[in-house]
Amino acid sequence: MQALDPSDSPSLPALSLPGVGSRRILIGLVQGLLLYLLYRAGKEQVWPSTVPLLFVPLVLAALIVPVILVSGLGHMPRRQLLLWGGAALLLLAGLGCYDAWRVADLPLPPTRQDGPFPPSPGIYRSLYPSPPLVFFAMAGFFIAHTLVLAAVRDRRRIAAYATYFDIAWKNGVQLAFSGLFTGVTWLVLALGSQLFELVRLNFLTELIREEWFAIPVTAFAFSCAMHLTDVRPAIVRGIRSLLLVLLSWLLPVIVLLVGGFLLALPFTGLEPLWSTKRAAAVLLVAAAGLVVLINAAWQNGEDGKAVARVVRVAARAASLLLAPLVLIAVYALSLRVRDYGWTGDRVSAAACMLVAACYAAGYFRAALRPGWLPALASVNTGTAFVVPGLLLLLFSPVLDPARVSVASQAARLASGKVQAERFDFAFLRFDGERYGRAALDRIEREAAGAQAALVRRRIALVRNMKSRWNRIAPAAQPADMKANLILRQAGARLPDSFLRTDWALKDDTFVYPDCLREPGKSCDAFLLDVNGDGKPEVFLSTRNELAGAVPNTVVLAEDAQGQWTALARVMLPRVDCQALHEDLAAGKVTAAPPALADIEIGGARARLQPVAPGYGCLSRKR
Repeated sequence: MQALDPSDSPSLPALSLPGVGSRRILIGLVQGLLLYLLYRAGKEQVWPSTVPLLFVPLVLAALIVPVILVSGLGHMPRRQLLLWGGAALLLLAGLGCYDAWRVADLPLPPTRQDGPFPPSPGIYRSLYPSPPLVFFAMAGFFIAHTLVLAAVRDRRRIAAYATYFDIAWKNGVQLAFSGLFTGVTWLVLALGSQLFELVRLNFLTELIREEWFAIPVTAFAFSCAMHLTDVRPAIVRGIRSLLLVLLSWLLPVIVLLVGGFLLALPFTGLEPLWSTKRAAAVLLVAAAGLVVLINAAWQNGEDGKAVARVVRVAARAASLLLAPLVLIAVYALSLRVRDYGWTGDRVSAAACMLVAACYAAGYFRAALRPGWLPALASVNTGTAFVVPGLLLLLFSPVLDPARVSVASQAARLASGKVQAERFDFAFLRFDGERYGRAALDRIEREAAGAQAALVRRRIALVRNMKSRWNRIAPAAQPADMKANLILRQAGARLPDSFLRTDWALKDDTFVYPDCLREPGKSCDAFLLDVNGDGKPEVFLSTRNELAGAVPNTVVLAEDAQGQWTALARVMLPRVDCQALHEDLAAGKVTAAPPALADIEIGGARARLQPVAPGYGCLSRKR
């Protein structure tokens, strides 16, 4: 490919070197090969994926550092580019190591060799960097790379705002079109594979499904697009000018909406705001919208006379309205933290509010000065330096939301601000990362006093959860189970060991009816010997559904160790479900021999499954 021509961009120094295109493509190919090798290692769980403190940083660096090098080639001297790439590599390595350490106490996910249904401890650690880290690392390094390129272009540490503005938009347009080009490349390959499929040639279809082809081709296409879209600044200015002019005319609209909202608050009060439980988030989004639209109108601040008067007035008004919005958001968050302590989301929201406060204070000051908001350049530049630093703190031990939130919630439990029966122990296990699980162990070990038994039992329930969404209801106590279970046989009595069983601690809780765990849920119960061992099993059928609904039925048995577990699910034939409920209530349940005998084939026992007309409820004719 042809090297970049410095004349395409008069503001750029003559740093373009011969062979920039070929070097960019080579970097893309190396990136694709490295990502493929890392993917294969992770898929087969071989070295280096078995060493998370090495594997996660490698994946993170392989995603971001080559893009930095491709973007910087031709625009930075070789020595400065290597220094910047090396610094980025070290930062990403540190962030990746910490991200891996946060979950290193969890087991690896099962492989195919472990069988189709391997034993599950509940949660596994990811082999790859966490999605939030990947997303915010990309965002942070986009900002940092823009700051570095601008400093190199102007040959000073703090460049002119116009330079930041030009480079940020150029890089943004370049990345957007590179992603579009990569997507279109895959659409063309998919179309080609379908064309060959028409003549029964599937080699291309099989090829694009292979990881060794797909991953390098994606990286290669993206690096090619990065070079091809290193366009002339005039083209970028045309795209951004059109977009920003369109956005700027939304500024008067949002000013009216936000102004109306603030004027309504003295009449409505803040109580309706707090009752939504999402006031801080909505206010932050509104503040972000104001910042974006103010900058769409202001652009680089060079030609204020070209901006319509109504837009300029709206920009000044929006700069004043930003401060009360952020102050209300801060107050809303402070109330939630005071009442409920810190959580990961609240720590992240506080970080966002810090950035919003930088904009609000600077824009408010700029709106009070004459002229076309002259202080916005320094505010935007200063905040651009704050954001990467803040992201670095959030993804390090200093301000890790998991660490901060776990310390806050554990302190609330220890101080008695929240009682054990209301404390969210599942938060510690699933959302507190390594810190939360360590706190769970410590709380269980140090539990004492009247609530010690309750604390340990609730922790046991949480340890039995398979995911953060699998919220297990507290198990019914023996007295509750006696009330829940309606024994339909005269003189029969449920075994004491059955009533003492804590069903919420069982695996696959969906198998067991709710009447075994939740007060107020009822089941019909029968003692039946269904396996001929001389000991009765317990047959349960739910009674809390509608009269015409299919009941949940299960047979529970006691093993040699005295533990009760599910023995069988009961598959009901297609019957009149209302009549079935009536028969259950009348106690018309007995054990019957199988209608079909099992077949033994060379020592292997085969069970015959009758062909039935289906399952469900028969509709009654009226």
